[in-house]
Amino acid sequence: MHEAIMDAVQGFGVSSTNYLQTNYPDAQGLFLWVSWAADLRNTFFIFFPLWFHLRASVGIKLIWVAVIGDWLNLVFKWILFGERPYWWVHEATYYANTVPPHIEQYPMTCETGPGSPSGHAMGAAGVYYTLVTSILAIMTSKKKQYGIRKSSNKDWYLKVILWTLFWGVQVCVCLSRVFIAAHFPHQVIAGVITGMIVAEAFNKTQWIYSASMKKYFYTTLFLTSFALGFYLLLKAVGVDLLWTLEKAQKWCVRAEWVHLDSTPFASLLRNMGTLFGLGLGLHSPLYTETKKSSGTLVKTGCIISSLVLLHLFDSFKPPTHTVGLFYLLSFCKSATVPLVTVSIVPYCVNRALSLQNKKGV
Repeated sequence: MHEAIMDAVQGFGVSSTNYLQTNYPDAQGLFLWVSWAADLRNTFFIFFPLWFHLRASVGIKLIWVAVIGDWLNLVFKWILFGERPYWWVHEATYYANTVPPHIEQYPMTCETGPGSPSGHAMGAAGVYYTLVTSILAIMTSKKKQYGIRKSSNKDWYLKVILWTLFWGVQVCVCLSRVFIAAHFPHQVIAGVITGMIVAEAFNKTQWIYSASMKKYFYTTLFLTSFALGFYLLLKAVGVDLLWTLEKAQKWCVRAEWVHLDSTPFASLLRNMGTLFGLGLGLHSPLYTETKKSSGTLVKTGCIISSLVLLHLFDSFKPPTHTVGLFYLLSFCKSATVPLVTVSIVPYCVNRALSLQNKKGV
């Protein structure tokens, strides 16, 4: 019964993908760009440096929401064993008596992990929900500072605009993931809901802003150990959690589209490196020395320098010929991103501006 229901749901999903690809072929470029933009890498390399230097608490919350959300996404995927349209359409008995719909594949189609819930949808929902609620909270706190209690039409318009943008982004991300045959519709909907729940949970969490280095270390260790332990436990009872890698390699139309950095362990180590690097940055002597500098020129210099430096740094791709080395370098690369943003860049910008001021005198 359950299998028949899932086949019907996934059959509807494949038909949806076929419909989008057949009727909106010109939208291919847009949907591929949306899938790229919704990747959490852009949260770490763009949103985080931008918001951390504008308002550190928002930047810190963004990292926690993205990392914990993606960690939960990994665990959910291992539990739920979600299929992906691009391989399910070839293997399903649902099409035993009919010709299955033709599904096109694209460079971003061949994800190697299980499909449910959608990581892109969950990440985008969590990140943008955090941004919207943070902006609204900042506006509310500023009104309180000026003693304004009544809501104005401007407040209402701002809420409408921000939430319209939020849902517009979610719809685009969901459609893009269905279009490229990476996910079924029910998987992206589940991703949006769970992403919003994670973000709302962190809206009510305050300890992350004062967490010690020891807490960052133990949190990173616990999350990594739990995921690895869960993997080994299920493997010991005969469950292969990497079953999807074989399917991706079998059914992807081009071998080069199967990327090692989309495997579950690559995602795990990338996120753990980011969280650990944030802890290192926030407890670095360099950050302690510069965190009181809040001038507009300093903030602008830090934002521009961080974005440029991280863009150059992102061009470094860990070699994939040795899996262990790839995972190690992915962890180190991810840890470097917040460390550079939080401590090294602000220190260098402050030193450069102070030297310039001395020369001016």
